[in-house]
Amino acid sequence: MKFNKVLNDIKTYEAGKPIELVVREYGIAPQDVVKLASNENPIGTSPKVAEVIAKNASKAHLYPDDSMFELKDALSSKFEVESNNIIIGAGSDQVLEFISRALLDENSSILTSAVTFAMYDIYAKQMGATIYKTPSYEHKVDEFLELYSRYNPKIVYICTPNNPTGDATTKEDVISIINGVSKDTLVVVDGAYMEYASAKDDRYLIEPKDILGYENVIYLGTFSKAYGLGGMRVGYGIANSDLIEQLYKLRPPFNISTLSLAGAIEACRDDEFVEESIALHQKEIKRYEEFAKENDIDYIDSYTNFITYLFDDKYNSSNVAQELLQRGVIIRDLASYGLNAIRITVGTAKQNDTLFRNLKEVLA
Repeated sequence: MKFNKVLNDIKTYEAGKPIELVVREYGIAPQDVVKLASNENPIGTSPKVAEVIAKNASKAHLYPDDSMFELKDALSSKFEVESNNIIIGAGSDQVLEFISRALLDENSSILTSAVTFAMYDIYAKQMGATIYKTPSYEHKVDEFLELYSRYNPKIVYICTPNNPTGDATTKEDVISIINGVSKDTLVVVDGAYMEYASAKDDRYLIEPKDILGYENVIYLGTFSKAYGLGGMRVGYGIANSDLIEQLYKLRPPFNISTLSLAGAIEACRDDEFVEESIALHQKEIKRYEEFAKENDIDYIDSYTNFITYLFDDKYNSSNVAQELLQRGVIIRDLASYGLNAIRITVGTAKQNDTLFRNLKEVLA
């Protein structure tokens, strides 16, 4: 069978290893496995959201409200935008897929930072587009604008805070990049971890209303991180209504489930749970910074719910990740991104105790 030639250059996205895999391969009891690889909310799902999902379980045979009126209304109130500025996706990465399909072909290109979310590349390659990257993993304005003027890409991706590195870009710098490109180029501001950045330093807070006046900018958000709904797969895009109308032409009907929709509506209203999640994170991430300093490990100052440890020649990230895996601790090796580094989701106090104990032994 002959497949589309663009598939030859695409590597399958590697998701974080599931707990079930560690149980099967290493014989470790499920309750003894600590998963800190996929940036999920360590305290789980809001009890209010879990209750709503349970109440709606009897409706699982019914398609959801395809207008998603209630969810859009909740997001509209939260972000002070109109409902027709919003599109809902099965995770924000489905909106990324819509964007690529709407704008890219074999004669176009995208521009990203050197190390960023892998799906930008994968969706671009699916469309046969060329990928350009800045020299730095940070979103440096001069690097972006220099490469933009050289290659005139169709899409510029700004992931802030950035996954998998954890650094963030100030609103001032984001606006500088937006103002430096033409209206024929779409700027995607991916704010999947924005709740964590805004809690740390409001200079990094970018709200959808800040960029809604630009006709060539879209903001992406998700319920998978601070809201604790990674397993329900709900994300959103916010942009001017003309852009949203075009993306809607690519959206399949009923693209999130009945239970996902019910959960996301309640999650959007439960600010108390988000505040609790971020408060725990702010407390526990200080322990990761202290551990790094005590063990002479470099790290990237994080504006997300994870932290990236950078290893020098003393350690090999793949070996460290594998050793931890065999002990039932799942973290993310960043070797595939060209970094000798590991990414660790900041967990609960108990999970972090386990991580620190095992990592110290592995490094020794």
